[in-house]
Amino acid sequence: PRSAMDHQPKFFENLSGTGKAIGVLTSGGDAQGMNAAVRAVVRMGIYVKAKVYFVYEGYQGMVDGGDNIVEVSWESVSSILQVGGTVIGSARCKSFRSREGRLQAAYNLVQRGITNLCVIGGDGSLTGANLFREEWSGLLEELAQKGKIDEEAVKKYAYLNIVGMVGSIDNDFCGTDMTIGTDSALHRIIEVVDAIMTTAQSHQRTFVLEVMGRHCGYLALVSALACGADWVFIPEYPPEEGWEDSMCVKLSENRARKKRLNIIIVAEGAIDCHNKPITSEKVKDLVVQRLGFDTRVTILGHVQRGGTPSAFDRILASRMGVEAVLALLEATPATPACVVSLSGNQAVRLPLMECVQMTQEVQKAMDEGRFVEAVRLRGRSFENNLNTYKLLSHKKPDAELPKTNFNVAVLNVGAPAAGMNAAVRAAVRVGITEGHKMFAVIDGFEGFARGKIKEISWGDVGGWTGQGGSILGTKRTLPAKYLEKIAEQMRTNNINALMVIGGFEAYLGLLELSAAREKYDEFCVPMVMVPATVSNNVPGSDFSIGADTALNTITDTCDRIKQSASGTKRRVFIIETMGGYCGYLANMGALAAGADAAYIFEEQFDIRELQANVEHLTEKMKTSIQRGLVLRNENCNENYTTDFIYQLYSEEGKGVFDCRKNVLGHMQQGGAPSPFDRNFGTKISAKAMQWISKKLKETYRKGKVFANTDDSVCLLGMRRRNLVFQPVAELKTETDFVHRIPKEQWWLKLRPLMKILAKYKTSYDVSDSGQLEHVAMPKEAEPGAI
Repeated sequence: PRSAMDHQPKFFENLSGTGKAIGVLTSGGDAQGMNAAVRAVVRMGIYVKAKVYFVYEGYQGMVDGGDNIVEVSWESVSSILQVGGTVIGSARCKSFRSREGRLQAAYNLVQRGITNLCVIGGDGSLTGANLFREEWSGLLEELAQKGKIDEEAVKKYAYLNIVGMVGSIDNDFCGTDMTIGTDSALHRIIEVVDAIMTTAQSHQRTFVLEVMGRHCGYLALVSALACGADWVFIPEYPPEEGWEDSMCVKLSENRARKKRLNIIIVAEGAIDCHNKPITSEKVKDLVVQRLGFDTRVTILGHVQRGGTPSAFDRILASRMGVEAVLALLEATPATPACVVSLSGNQAVRLPLMECVQMTQEVQKAMDEGRFVEAVRLRGRSFENNLNTYKLLSHKKPDAELPKTNFNVAVLNVGAPAAGMNAAVRAAVRVGITEGHKMFAVIDGFEGFARGKIKEISWGDVGGWTGQGGSILGTKRTLPAKYLEKIAEQMRTNNINALMVIGGFEAYLGLLELSAAREKYDEFCVPMVMVPATVSNNVPGSDFSIGADTALNTITDTCDRIKQSASGTKRRVFIIETMGGYCGYLANMGALAAGADAAYIFEEQFDIRELQANVEHLTEKMKTSIQRGLVLRNENCNENYTTDFIYQLYSEEGKGVFDCRKNVLGHMQQGGAPSPFDRNFGTKISAKAMQWISKKLKETYRKGKVFANTDDSVCLLGMRRRNLVFQPVAELKTETDFVHRIPKEQWWLKLRPLMKILAKYKTSYDVSDSGQLEHVAMPKEAEPGAI
């Protein structure tokens, strides 16, 4: 509990970096999004009036000094947001491992007055930084003795503060849900798998794919979940004795079920239960010898580290970079070195060495064959991924399935969103595993009323994870005008529970159905909704399925537009995004694309604001960055339309810059779902189905299901760090029904970030950050974890 003093909000304007110097370096293996982190550190540092220095080539540059340590300006980090890897270079450094090397590094930093370091790298790099910090005062003493620095400097620069950010595609660092680069690496893997699937379909082939991750199976596990692979090998969960037989049986069963391809994913660190490596070649030879299947191996290699960072990684890295500077400003000599990381949807600070120790514990557990513990130590999100994968990949023989005699219907409502199909697949498969009969409703509530409903089997949803749009078909129609007919269909097909996957209409639909319970007994059954809409405007959830894919589409398009603008110089683009009245896509798209402004409905703006933006762009055109990007949510203001803003900017910018406009439109609803949406859709939907089973058992009395309490109509949403079931009736008070948005939205807190990174004066409430937390030893799988 926080003390009374903590209740006064803390604003970052009151934190000053004057007189401080921050060094930023990237070290270890590169990862997409490192540049976004570097950019955020530099800009936030300069914003709070600190000096910021690049340290080129990681620790090597720190040891070599000279022009490897350079003070940078605001423009130095322009145009790097969309570049993969790290522009300041990273090198493996032998000399920093010796005390002589560190002595030289300390000397180079003191010469420039740098006593704050922001290190972006993997666990090795961060451990090195911590040692450096512990030795710092001793190193300075030694430099003074050798006469390299004076006693004054020893006093003045007595302490070194260190904040780390984990940049690694492996996601192998304990204490953070996602490391910078992981999501982008998944994007690369999924692009390849999707491409391989089409050729494997054609030739009835088996593909063995080897993915990176060193000693961590995260990439392999999540990509297996995201593409519905037949088998996955990861170091944390080695297959049982005799796995060769069970794998071959599984592959041949799939072929017998008319499945034309098999995908097997192997983590590069995969082992069997005797700690012997399992290689992709070994797996291939096995399949060829035992089954005679046409088998190919594809090793993805360094492709996974390359390419442009995903929207998620850019936003993650930008948030972490700003948080890192705040942590450095607030650090005292007593503060331990910390890492800024993400827990659920929350930026947190954790003691660096606690994280490192926990990460090393995992490796130790694996070396000693304590695999169950290794999985637990990897953290709740890893454990959940594994459990979900086990649930969905293997169909038990019919004889082994329980029989509940319950019928559960699944439908899509609202506009199509990428990831809906992954959610339907997970619901169907978990439902079948739990012993229910699953029914698919075609075309939403309208199709339901017309009796478009059919039983759907395990095999029917194979290959659905990677498909965009809605295979079942979806409509925006609400159930109110069809209540009689829908009730009749529920009766005819004896439907005992409903699972609705959709956007705001799905939420309204459930409210209407629960209101109709007084009149129709048929609606007195458990009902659950899983949010799926590109707009991310459903109350009760921080994220909705489809929003990440749409965000990536917006970001990609903005990247291209920025490129065209830098070619013609002095050009400003006004880009209109979707979202209804919800500014999520415009705001987060602006953060991910490095835009200058984003107009949204939630933050009212007037002509003075528009004028200030024009003046700001005019100033910007005098620098070396001669282009501008402005995003506008489609409904942010009924009078200040995209055309109006375009004409205003064109007139006001005459002679300084010219303008173009672009309406992104329906491309934001299409496309193959991103890894995040496939996974989020799969996990959240599996969880919703388990809730349905629980509710069916609770409400089954005297041979029938009867549920009429508020808590039997729920929305499953992600809230900060947990997945929570919330009665839709209780969410009513949180909803602005006129504009179809939640009254309070978490991402508005990130709004100042975009303004800071675009050099606007703004106020930023940082009350949430700054509590140094401890790394909790994971308990048994937590119920709310995602």
